[in-house]
Amino acid sequence: MSHVPTCIFRSGRSPEIRHGHAADRYVQIGSLSKALTGTVLARLTDAGTVDTDAPLEEFLPVPPGTGITLRHLAQHTSGLPRVPPGLRRRDPYADFDAAALDVLLRDLGSLTVAEPGAVEEYSNLGYAVLGAALAAAADLSYEELLDRHVLGPLDVTEVSAAPPQDRRLLSRGLFGRPRRPWTMTGAILPAGGLWATPRAAAALVTGLLVERRLGEPALSWQRAGTLLWHNGATGGASVFTGALPDGHWVMVHRLTGQAEGTDALGIGILKESQAAPAS
Repeated sequence: MSHVPTCIFRSGRSPEIRHGHAADRYVQIGSLSKALTGTVLARLTDAGTVDTDAPLEEFLPVPPGTGITLRHLAQHTSGLPRVPPGLRRRDPYADFDAAALDVLLRDLGSLTVAEPGAVEEYSNLGYAVLGAALAAAADLSYEELLDRHVLGPLDVTEVSAAPPQDRRLLSRGLFGRPRRPWTMTGAILPAGGLWATPRAAAALVTGLLVERRLGEPALSWQRAGTLLWHNGATGGASVFTGALPDGHWVMVHRLTGQAEGTDALGIGILKESQAAPAS
């Protein structure tokens, strides 16, 4: 783990940079994108644009009577599977565009593996559907929603679906060549397709979880006791972030898709922060 390029922010301090990971270059943040999508849902709910408990058919061309609501999608209790069917192996979401999602939406009932609300099953597909529903409700693109309701109010700019090529930071493969990142600019974007500089991701964490500048944390954040957290991973990047009620927080990004090690590093730093004497 120590040889993987790593960037760490924690508890309001300056970033710790390990092994050459730059804090001002764009990296894939994977499923941390879900926390931002969930925040869009919360903001649109507060504005009266949507009702969190509204059925999905109010927004998208799905069969009536599925029983799936926006809340189910946000909390991973929709009954939808983890990923869409028929994904590629090397670049799994490259073909999952708006047209592919539309085909699935029109036969969504056949995809469910459980009754809505019955069990929690983490679902990238569910968040793709949620993002599409929010965009339809507001008559805006997902990126416009994100800018208007999350990034703008928090004054965060270094978040993008497609950052400039020369500002991307990628993991390295054979002979040190940059690995080609997964293509996630299509329908999967709200579930895991965003890029951000680590300093921008840290600003989002503090704004949403520590300072709570946009209100109570969204339904998309995972909860373990008093810890609010989320992680994410793509083929060549992984992230973990979490915050505790006492103000301790951490954001770790590593240039590897091995999320378990990134999670362990982040949780370890939080434990160390709690154990350290107050300065």
